Amino acid sequence: MAEHPAQFDDVLPEALRFTAPAPLVDIGANLTHESFARDLPAVLGRARAANVTTLILTGTDREHAEQAVAMCREHGGDGLSLHATAGVHPHDASRWDGELAAAMAALQRLPEVVAVGECGLDFNRNFSTPAEQERAFEAQLEIAAACGKPLFIHERDAGRRMREMLRAWRDDIGDAVVHCFTAERDTLHGYLDLDLHIGLTGWLCDERRGHHLRELVGDIPLARLMVETDCPYLLPRNLPAKLKGRRHEPALLPWIVREIAHWRGESEAALAAGTTATARRFFRLPPNHEEN
Repeated sequence: MAEHPAQFDDVLPEALRFTAPAPLVDIGANLTHESFARDLPAVLGRARAANVTTLILTGTDREHAEQAVAMCREHGGDGLSLHATAGVHPHDASRWDGELAAAMAALQRLPEVVAVGECGLDFNRNFSTPAEQERAFEAQLEIAAACGKPLFIHERDAGRRMREMLRAWRDDIGDAVVHCFTAERDTLHGYLDLDLHIGLTGWLCDERRGHHLRELVGDIPLARLMVETDCPYLLPRNLPAKLKGRRHEPALLPWIVREIAHWRGESEAALAAGTTATARRFFRLPPNHEEN
C-alpha cells in the first residue's frame, strides 16, 4: 500500500495517508452525519488522494436521503463519483406511513439514487418494535421490486427472520447486499445461498470482536464481496497511528482492504479491483473514466 502525497493533512497523520493499489468503491459512507458538516470538501479530497474514487452515500431516512442527493449534485466530479441510497432504517420504522412510502418511491426515481435502503431489521436495540420493523421492511421490499433497484440492507440479531422475509421475496427483487456484515457462519452461508452480496467494514480490525469474522471472509466469493467504511462509525482499532477525534472517513478504506486481503490470503490489488468491479455491477454505475 503506497502513501499519497501530503495534502488535506490537517486531520490524518502521515502514517494514515494511504493510497489503494486500485480505485475503490466505498459502498457505505454516512457523509450526511453532522460530524462532516465542517470539512466535507477536505474529507472528499482525502478520499480522492487515497484512490477511493466512488462513494455511495447512505440515506437512512427521508431527510438524510435528500441531503445525500444534494451532496451528489454539489460535490460529484473532479475524479470523484458520488451516488446515494434512500430508505428508512429499522430504528425509524415506527415512522413509516403512506406519506413516507410515497416520498421513498419518489426518491428512487432520481438518477442519483442507486439503491433502496438502508432498510432491514435490527432486533438488537429494537428502537422500533419488531412488528414495526417488519412492516417497514416489507414495504421497502415492495418498492425495490417495483423500481428494480438493488437493496442496501441492515441486519442485526435478526438473521433468521431476515432470511425468511428475503426468501419470500427473492423472485421479485434483484440484487441485495447485507451491509456491515458481522454475524456468524450459518447466517453468512444462509445469505450466500440466497444469492446476496456481503459488505465488510473495519469490524474485523477490532481485536475485541472481529476474530470470528476473520475466519469467515474467505468463504465469500469475490463476485459477492464489497467494502465500506460505514463512516463516521466503526473506525478500525488497529490503525498504525492514532486519529484525533476518532471519526472514521473514506480515506481509511484502503486499510480495511489491506486487512480483508490479509485474512483472505490474497493481494490488496486483487481484492481492490475485485470488490470495485462487484460494486460497479451491483449498483449499475456508469463507466468512471478515472478508473480506466
